[in-house]
Amino acid sequence: MNYGLDPHGETLLQQYKERYPIFQRIEQIAVKHLQQSLQQQGLYVTSIEHRIKEEKSLAGKLELKGTKYRSLEDITDILGLRVTTFYTDDVDKVAAIAQQTFDINWKESVDKRKVHELNSFGYSSLHYICRLPKSIIDDPDMPELNEYRFELQMRTALQHVWSTIEHDTGYKGDVKIPNEYRRQFSRLAGMLELIDDEFSRLRTELTEYRRKVQSLVTSGQLKDVPLDTETFRNYLNLHPFDRLNQRIAATNQAEILPTTLLPFLPVLQKEFRFNTLGDVENFIAENTDDAYKFAISQLALTDLDIISENIGLMNLCIVHILKDGGGRSGLIRFYDIINGEDQDNKNLADIIIKQAPILPFMNK
Repeated sequence: MNYGLDPHGETLLQQYKERYPIFQRIEQIAVKHLQQSLQQQGLYVTSIEHRIKEEKSLAGKLELKGTKYRSLEDITDILGLRVTTFYTDDVDKVAAIAQQTFDINWKESVDKRKVHELNSFGYSSLHYICRLPKSIIDDPDMPELNEYRFELQMRTALQHVWSTIEHDTGYKGDVKIPNEYRRQFSRLAGMLELIDDEFSRLRTELTEYRRKVQSLVTSGQLKDVPLDTETFRNYLNLHPFDRLNQRIAATNQAEILPTTLLPFLPVLQKEFRFNTLGDVENFIAENTDDAYKFAISQLALTDLDIISENIGLMNLCIVHILKDGGGRSGLIRFYDIINGEDQDNKNLADIIIKQAPILPFMNK
């Protein structure tokens, strides 16, 4: 295709066509190693995009700025990678990982987040100009793998959305935008930037909260820890029901089969109205002996040699409901939460209610 380029531009475009496989190889290697580096550091990103500039797009660039480039090596964005994160501070983490993975040309790299004038609107990415180091690939038959540069953009999801909106609305086009619309763009950009910062701040505060909760749980200061999914999960790491489970299992020398206890959280929160882990701890202390006796009354006449890890908590809940006067309806609600609504739950409740009059803890 004839793009009307001058001889120098035609030469660069021809070189691009001939060396396209080299850029494909660089793309493959760069993406693979960046993904591996992010995974090794445990950093989750929303996306890693990559592309090689199309011939028509490069021709347009050469038509406008062809004299700027002495050789194909001077065009740094033929290959482009973009990493998108949820949080602003993760952009800096990606940058640190990129520095350890690639050779960075600091002279040509730019942090566009820091170059805005006071009256500018929007915000942009962190841009690194990179090369593959020989520690990643050193192929004597293809030395260009270490010579051609590529661009790595790092931005948040909201920054990416903003950039897309800018492009879609034509804000950065040739038509001059009236001040009225420029102000509206600026206001929206400021709001998005604030939201970006607030999401990062909130994540930091939640992380600190989780660390505080973990410390309180580990130290045993459970009365100060609110009962929720996160705290209950941490509490379960202390294996608070193991002792009761082992006492029950010893009845038949049974094996304890692991299972999750998280389904019991709604029972503790909504049915029993427990507010803290201290409430759960008191619940265990007050009902353990009765739960053990009730459990062995059910197991003693069986030959079960495998029982579920939830057996201790299951019996604690049943005992608590009976002692608290919850009766048949309380047992049915309990089983509906744990097992899902089913006619069998009513049958289970009826069996227990029939046994209730002879249970020792019901006659105290």
